[in-house]
Amino acid sequence: MMLRFKLNGEWIECEAEHNETLLDLLREKLGVKSVKRGCNVGECGACTVLLDGRPVNSCLLLAPLVEGRSVETLEGLRDKPIMRELIEAFVEDGAIQCGFCTPGMLISAYSLLSRNPKPSEGEVRRAIAGNLCRCTGYVNIVKAILDAAERLRGED
Repeated sequence: MMLRFKLNGEWIECEAEHNETLLDLLREKLGVKSVKRGCNVGECGACTVLLDGRPVNSCLLLAPLVEGRSVETLEGLRDKPIMRELIEAFVEDGAIQCGFCTPGMLISAYSLLSRNPKPSEGEVRRAIAGNLCRCTGYVNIVKAILDAAERLRGED
């Protein structure tokens, strides 16, 4: 079937199978490599994207369901002020180790800071609860998100 949706701010048209996941469409057909295949059952968050501004696991979403909607990935968000601050804080605070979970973690953090510029530590932890990291123990990830929020508020 022909599918039309907005990907990172640009309307695109592409072929999609009725049973194809958004993850497969993005990675295999459209070459979007920040969206990672992890567990493939919606548990790890490595495939997280924004659908109409909200984080979703692209491995669980059938591609035809994005018809007429907006999908954003790290590639489309990397130059936005919130994402730039998040990336800088992740690097500075040592929140990146192997990097596999990082794109999904950044997407979830971006979604949180877009809605809540002054989150508590608990709110940060809840926002990234769907993103598993086997390397860091989350301490530096939470710190980086809180640091980025502070910088964005001008409290640096």
